[in-house]
Amino acid sequence: MPPTRARRATSGVFALNGFVLGMWVVNIPTIKDRTGVDQADLGLMLLVLGASAWVGMQLAGRAIDRLGSRPVVTTAAVALALTIPGPALATDGLQLVLALAVVGFFNGIVDVSQNAQAVVVERAYGRPIMSAFHALFSLGGLVASILGGTLIALDVDVRASLAAAAVLGVVVALSLRPSLIAAPAVHEDAPPRGRAPWTSRVLLLGLLAFALLLGEGVAYDWSTVHLRDSLGSSETVAAFAYGAFSITMTIVRLFADRVVAAWGPAVYVGRAALVGAAGLLGAALAPNAELAIVAWGVFGIGLAGCVPQFFSAAGNVDESASGTYLARVTSMGYLGLLAGPSVIGLLTHWVPLTTAFAVPIVGCLAAGLLAPRALAPATSEESRR
Repeated sequence: MPPTRARRATSGVFALNGFVLGMWVVNIPTIKDRTGVDQADLGLMLLVLGASAWVGMQLAGRAIDRLGSRPVVTTAAVALALTIPGPALATDGLQLVLALAVVGFFNGIVDVSQNAQAVVVERAYGRPIMSAFHALFSLGGLVASILGGTLIALDVDVRASLAAAAVLGVVVALSLRPSLIAAPAVHEDAPPRGRAPWTSRVLLLGLLAFALLLGEGVAYDWSTVHLRDSLGSSETVAAFAYGAFSITMTIVRLFADRVVAAWGPAVYVGRAALVGAAGLLGAALAPNAELAIVAWGVFGIGLAGCVPQFFSAAGNVDESASGTYLARVTSMGYLGLLAGPSVIGLLTHWVPLTTAFAVPIVGCLAAGLLAPRALAPATSEESRR
């Protein structure tokens, strides 16, 4: 099978994942009103979604190592699409939290398995292409925001919107399956799958993914608050901070693979993470909203292509346990994404918001300094430690 066909199919999976999740996100206010939950309850329910996603990630690794990523990602993508109307069908808080737990669980499996398939495709290509896959996820979310917002403006019932998204998701997931790469044959001397030991390299990759995704989570939840509360801008202007971060993240991911191919992943992350640290430091020190928006955009440029390199490295530590190692690094990174906003919120009880940004800045610096060690090609002996 030509790798280009598998690459297009894998890109489609990432875009589908972003689209399906985006259709839920854009309808959150409507679903919140339908179920009568307040903001505090919704926040706790979103934590349940994140926790169930983490559980799904743990199970996904073993399933991938036993079956390959193709059947796992196809089944999970179909299941995710079928469960996405659940929150719209909920009429109270209990039903909503149960629906979100199911959505989170299958999304966790999709997250790991689509990255595992991306590692296989990248391996077949023989050059870096991981960042482009993550760009397609962002583009899928953008399409969902446009389409979902249009349906809301047309007063289309949220249940009908998410039901249509479910049907589309099932059809697309099943149509992409034949073009995905199947699992390679298992070597007779391979260790038992799903029982891979922790290695120092996998732990380091996971910690650095945690550090950088913590920064990404801070950008998602605190960039607009920073402009509004720290710099006194209007909510309209404050929204441009998140927009600048998201746009630069997406654009850079489309082109980062070429730079990674030229520099190597270790050099790329070493430099890009430092750019990210400089961008967030610039945002913290910015005297006005205009400079802060530019700085948040620079932060997005720095972070955009880094974490995909960690996922790619994790999937190549040991091919016989690729899914398990990828699940470990992905789940550690996901914890950072969830923890970032909470850590900053907790720190603001004692220090100003801009001072609390020191935590993700230090994380970026650590990633930049430790990237050469984490992303250096592993020997067979190192992969067994």
